[in-house]
Amino acid sequence: MDEIEAVEGFRRRIGVPGLVDVHTHFMPERVLRKVWEYFDAVGPATGIEWGITYRQEEAERVALLRQFGVRAFTAMLYPHKGGMARWLNDWAAGFAARTPDCLHTATLYPEEGVEEYARTAVEAGARIFKSHLQVGAYDPTHELLDPVWGMLSEAGVPVVMHCGSGPVPGKHTGPEPVGRLLARHPRLPLIVAHMGMPEYTDFLDLAERYDEVRLDTTMVFTDFSERFTPFPSTELGRLAGLGDRVLLGSDFPNIPYPYVHQLEALERLGLGDEWLRRVCYENGARLFGL
Repeated sequence: MDEIEAVEGFRRRIGVPGLVDVHTHFMPERVLRKVWEYFDAVGPATGIEWGITYRQEEAERVALLRQFGVRAFTAMLYPHKGGMARWLNDWAAGFAARTPDCLHTATLYPEEGVEEYARTAVEAGARIFKSHLQVGAYDPTHELLDPVWGMLSEAGVPVVMHCGSGPVPGKHTGPEPVGRLLARHPRLPLIVAHMGMPEYTDFLDLAERYDEVRLDTTMVFTDFSERFTPFPSTELGRLAGLGDRVLLGSDFPNIPYPYVHQLEALERLGLGDEWLRRVCYENGARLFGL
């Protein structure tokens, strides 16, 4: 059985017409190549091999997601320094225009002008933002970002935030900065990338405390992640209880295993088909009005 058939079999088993994946990466090719170079270097540096499974050209990657039955996906992109975000947002707007099943994605950085270009992105139809506290090395409560979080809260535009301390801690990663952010902006539609790996319990706490906090499944429960940062089995009951606020994420194409493995990893949790339907399709479809 090839992978397309395997994904289709998964969708049939749980009874969904497709998938909504809130954590896929599309970005300018030269930026994506730099990301791939980083992962290529991770193995020799750490002993953790991270081969990119889907190193195809952009059009082939889009076509493959469609063959998997992914009805909506994202273009998660992020700056590592000032002066990049506006340019990345311009590229993402163009990508969304030529790729209707991609949720128009935008990003930000704490710099002069961030409120203006974030507002421009929202007015141009951005459906989701990406914030990467580890790569960007910034505090989410930075004063320049405060009006942006307020605007996104008012507009109901979610932000996927890499805020957990995996794969390596950053100066501003972990639950504490995010807790301070949510205390200021409790209605911010925040999607915690990777479920906050490895601080799973702390981010489950925040999701239970704030109704607009959601968690994405990106790389969690896979054999790769379970070797290094296993999800605590004692928290599966809480995860089941938050079934309406967990969203499918994959990290496609930057994953060291086949796409279907993320789906099978969720299925083997044993939380039931109703939970899987919510996570893999219904929650995303509702959030984005699909």
